[in-house]
Amino acid sequence: MKILEIHSLDKINEVAEVFLKSFREPCIFAFYGSMGVGKTTFIQAVCKVLGVVDPVSSPTFSIVNEYSCGTDCKVYHFDFYRINSITEVFDFGYEEYFSENAYIFIEWPELIEDLLPPETVKLSITLKDEGLRQISFE
Repeated sequence: MKILEIHSLDKINEVAEVFLKSFREPCIFAFYGSMGVGKTTFIQAVCKVLGVVDPVSSPTFSIVNEYSCGTDCKVYHFDFYRINSITEVFDFGYEEYFSENAYIFIEWPELIEDLLPPETVKLSITLKDEGLRQISFE
């Protein structure tokens, strides 16, 4: 298990860069953590490191946002916090997104756990003392 620490927001882009170097290609990342722990903020930093120039925000109401990080690089950012049933996930065609060669960031994956591919990278973000955040993943 790898653990990265974010001691301050001033260093978040550096941590995002180290995080991305752990992966050779785009994949699916499931972000676990309580409300307000910094999932969206970390995803914003990772997107910045990837070269996304569009504003990155949580897709709480739209469920998915799409960003470009270059001519052949896509990012899909999901937030499943507001889904009421798994049927909603099937209705917007999650399989199509998950099968693309793209960076896929998922907030609140607990709600679709059974649909996550086995190769999904699961990350846990926890808030420690004095604002320190730890990101653990395998």
